[in-house]
Amino acid sequence: MAKLATLRPSIPTLDTRIARVPPKETDLDRGPEHKAWRLAVLNKAGWKCEDCGKHGGRGGVKLYADHIVERKDGGALLDPRNGRCRCASCHTKKTVRERARRLGLA
Repeated sequence: MAKLATLRPSIPTLDTRIARVPPKETDLDRGPEHKAWRLAVLNKAGWKCEDCGKHGGRGGVKLYADHIVERKDGGALLDPRNGRCRCASCHTKKTVRERARRLGLA
């Protein structure tokens, strides 16, 4: 009986024990202007997620000042009217939804 030849994998493998994730690249300067914008957005929302109502601050969930119109889509960088207070879960959902829309998947 003939032996079957083994094929090499067509997708290369990566040793995750030694591979390092590249740092996130951002064009946003996290300087005093950004910190002031973030505080303005969180204060405007009363330190509550504007999507689900979870409370942030001491003893609460982590809150993000999220751009309503993302910067990649031309949203104003430091305009508090382009900010929305979101908890981590709601921020992730919105980001995934926007990326899918941008890629034409939604």
